[in-house]
Amino acid sequence: MEVTREFIRTFTFIAGPLVLVSYGLALSKMDDKTALWGGIPGSWITYIVPFMFLAAIGFLMYWWVALFQIEVSVLESLRWPWGESDGKGAQRLLLAYVLFLIPSMFWIDSTRMHINNDYSWTPFLVIGILALASIGNILFGLLAYGAWQDGVDGSGLMLLGSIFLAIQVILNDLIVWSYKFPW
Repeated sequence: MEVTREFIRTFTFIAGPLVLVSYGLALSKMDDKTALWGGIPGSWITYIVPFMFLAAIGFLMYWWVALFQIEVSVLESLRWPWGESDGKGAQRLLLAYVLFLIPSMFWIDSTRMHINNDYSWTPFLVIGILALASIGNILFGLLAYGAWQDGVDGSGLMLLGSIFLAIQVILNDLIVWSYKFPW
């Protein structure tokens, strides 16, 4: 299967809203929505919530540059910072989106399942899902850094967007939230 920019756009147009739908559905099924905050102190919530919005802005910055602003030939030349361009940049970008968006669809439901059932294996599921989304985020950053090394117009915005996203996904969700959650 050939991975094109149009294919990645279509994937993100479907998967992105599905992440939001999954959140809405899971929240509608919860009696105590505050349980999702786990062990995060209430005073920290005012710090974390703005970073959720910053992450959304970062995602959109990256998405816009990678899938609408740069030329198709540049997209195809995206590479890891340690490698050479081989024309498989679209596949790399799709991998990053898949690893980020698909786990993001399942995080809140897996957390809800843990809260409702408290199985011994559910913490591994939830943290594993967050780790996969974080790996996708790291791949975004690596592709953006490789583009920045190559002097791609807009690569600075891609890099900044991946950093904005990482503050929430890697730092606040994977590390802080996982550590503080009462497993």
